[in-house]
Amino acid sequence: MVPVWYWIVAGILLIWNLAGCGACYSQMTASAEKIAKLPDSQREAWKAMPATARTAYVVAVGAGLFGVIALLFRSLAAGPLFIASLVGIIVQFGWFFVVYRGMTKAGPSSATFPAFIAMVALGEIAFACAAKNQGWLS
Repeated sequence: MVPVWYWIVAGILLIWNLAGCGACYSQMTASAEKIAKLPDSQREAWKAMPATARTAYVVAVGAGLFGVIALLFRSLAAGPLFIASLVGIIVQFGWFFVVYRGMTKAGPSSATFPAFIAMVALGEIAFACAAKNQGWLS
């Protein structure tokens, strides 16, 4: 039997991933006026972001959401979907920090939230692995 805390964690992860999808949608559909209101460093990064990084963003949030849905259905697909989400995160933020050199342009604090996002993704993978090992996923 799946413990109550499993469903609580899955519910929290659902909220987290829905928020990520909402943020992605908001950014992808932002008007020129909204982009113009961003701080200079954010605006320049957004304008410079290539299609591969944008696609990786969509993959990261989409795979994360589908991973949580898989958890809710107690499906083994959760683990691979969370791994795909982490790969999207690595590609997206890899572009920003390595190719674009975003930390030098936006400062060291620009790494805080991306690091938190990556840690949550790793936690999702660990949670799915633990659930699989407990026999809660099939």
